[in-house]
Amino acid sequence: MGTMSSSPESEPVNQLQNILVGAENAAEFLSGLSGLAAAAVSEAAGDAIECAVTLKLRRRPTTVAGSSDRAIGLDHIEQAIGDGPCMRALREMSPVIVDDVATESRWPELTKKFAEAGVYSSLGVPLEINSEASAALNFFASRPGVFTPNVYDKAVGFGAAAHSTLHLSIRIKTAENRAEDLEAAMQNRTAINLACGVIMAQNRCSQSEAMEILTKVSSNRNRKLRDVATELIEQLQGASVQTHFDA
Repeated sequence: MGTMSSSPESEPVNQLQNILVGAENAAEFLSGLSGLAAAAVSEAAGDAIECAVTLKLRRRPTTVAGSSDRAIGLDHIEQAIGDGPCMRALREMSPVIVDDVATESRWPELTKKFAEAGVYSSLGVPLEINSEASAALNFFASRPGVFTPNVYDKAVGFGAAAHSTLHLSIRIKTAENRAEDLEAAMQNRTAINLACGVIMAQNRCSQSEAMEILTKVSSNRNRKLRDVATELIEQLQGASVQTHFDA
């Protein structure tokens, strides 16, 4: 049996996931995303395409990365004007093309500035992240008519790959947060259970009575129950409370 090879459709996903694994933070991942997007669409177009990534949080768009300084600058121009293919793509969650700045009538101020910067066609591809955030890939080309159906499909396909990777990133982060919350909850429960045991032994009382004593002390001192319990245990053993797991 021969070895299985990755399909062309899976390559962007694999590349993005490799960047995600290697990135130390979101900014580094998004920077890698913009570079890969520019390279993938440039290959399909047979021309140099630049790409910026716009992130929209709580209705406010911000340029977070770009394949070049010029791409970041162009994205900033669009945001300063307040409309354009990327901004509209974010609002409508659908790709938007400027095929030729010379004939584009929707954003005369923006297309004038694009032409001055040597950009003659553009494409915004949206990425829905979650209910509070979205992003868009903003592609720029130095000649009109670059975003043919084949190039358009490549850009949108790359956007779909980026979308799935961003969702993976969020799921990983959510899982990490839940694990941290669970560990903290277990630490809290460990300290409280140990403190109750000590109070039961000292006062020859039931667990519910011990818990009532601990809760009263917590209330009187205006401190969290876990902090009071931890302090009691640490006073007895001279060390911090640890949660132990059976092998």
